Amino acid sequence: MDTQPRRSSVSRRRMLTVALGGAATVALPAPAWAATGQRPGAALPPTLTGHDIDVAKRVSAERALDHLKVLSIGIGPRIGGTRSERVAAGYIAGVLDKLGYDVDLQPFPVADKFLAQLGSPRGLPTDLNWQCGASPHAALDTKVRGDVVDAKLGGEADYPADVRGKILLIDYVADTRETVVNLAVARKAAAVIFLPADLVEPRRASAFSPQLPGLATTPAPIPVVGVAQAQKHRLRALLAARKLSLTLSTTAHRGLTSHNVLANQPRRSSTGPVVMVSAHYDTVIGAPGANDDGSGTVLCLELARVLRKLPTNAQLRFALWGSEEQGLIGSRYYVAQLPQPERDRILAVYQNDMVATSWDPATRYWLLSFDGLANRATNEVAAAATRLGYASRISPVTLRGSSDHQSFQEVGIASANFSWRGEESPALLEPPYHSPEDTIAKNISLERLQVSLELIGSAAYTTAR
Repeated sequence: MDTQPRRSSVSRRRMLTVALGGAATVALPAPAWAATGQRPGAALPPTLTGHDIDVAKRVSAERALDHLKVLSIGIGPRIGGTRSERVAAGYIAGVLDKLGYDVDLQPFPVADKFLAQLGSPRGLPTDLNWQCGASPHAALDTKVRGDVVDAKLGGEADYPADVRGKILLIDYVADTRETVVNLAVARKAAAVIFLPADLVEPRRASAFSPQLPGLATTPAPIPVVGVAQAQKHRLRALLAARKLSLTLSTTAHRGLTSHNVLANQPRRSSTGPVVMVSAHYDTVIGAPGANDDGSGTVLCLELARVLRKLPTNAQLRFALWGSEEQGLIGSRYYVAQLPQPERDRILAVYQNDMVATSWDPATRYWLLSFDGLANRATNEVAAAATRLGYASRISPVTLRGSSDHQSFQEVGIASANFSWRGEESPALLEPPYHSPEDTIAKNISLERLQVSLELIGSAAYTTAR
């Protein structure tokens, strides 16, 4: 396989087609402050430099929201290596290409994916996404339809004697998973929908592809899928209110290739310093990924628009990573391909992951470093926060990996992840995290996105000058 980056050839027509497909009405309160005014939640008035003002007066969370509608609503879940991720990569590349950047798509192989989609002849509520995971050890590339029965734990006494052709809701228990699937097959059920155990709030369980190792050599002849906690409760509520019929389709995605989208300012020295602004654009199963990490992705697109014509000495490079949710695969692949002289050119990497949640307790903006130590990226953002009057809202540099900054810090490149999270700990994430509820309507604050744009824009511009 050719693993070198290739120049994007995404057409403007295709980009606009995708954008129109995602055009939906989402009303959010717009940020309303002057470039030199005191920000909401800031402890002090700003003391901005002229360069800070150059950024602050140009960045627009509302403009970024237009891109987020395409990614989160028009495309939805963007699963690494599947068509949905490719469409998203094409859209992102098209935006950056139109802005005048030299854009490359860097391919790399990723693992097979097993996905499912739920529907209903009467329609399912549209405030949730209804993608879920399919078991690789059950029927794939198939579609069934049937009335739903709540089979509870899936034992002999948990559902009526005749479940022929029915779709069973069964609480997932790892120790009994193969047993209950075999019983459902013996009773001629049409499919099994596994329901996860509830997590401790504010966390909620994600959709999953159930593993049935005991059936690996002889897969179950019916579909077996795993839904998210939010989908579980909605399905049970719908069933309690009326008769519920579902359609359930499963798809195996094999031989997959994911892509990083890389955009460089053109006509720059091939040996000079580089400043990187990055995010990941893929999602977990069933999550529209508005905040994780559509928010970081559109921050990159908006800063690419604003910074492209401001004078800099360093080259600006924007990177949107594929397949982060599978273990930082895209960013690690990118770093592994960089010769040491290219690594040495990078002054700082500003990784943006979940920068716009509307969850009320997420009042702290976290500076997250894989080694727990300050570096140029954390220092520049902390300094920008002081100039913007936000120093009291910024965390100390805190040890945490689990995003693409880790790939760079593992090889000694200054990098950090920046994110709005709960006050007590960076592990305190919003309830819609990794769930079908990670939507613009339920999990995006334009005010927080605007502040993130100003913080990262000011820091990156300062570094690049």
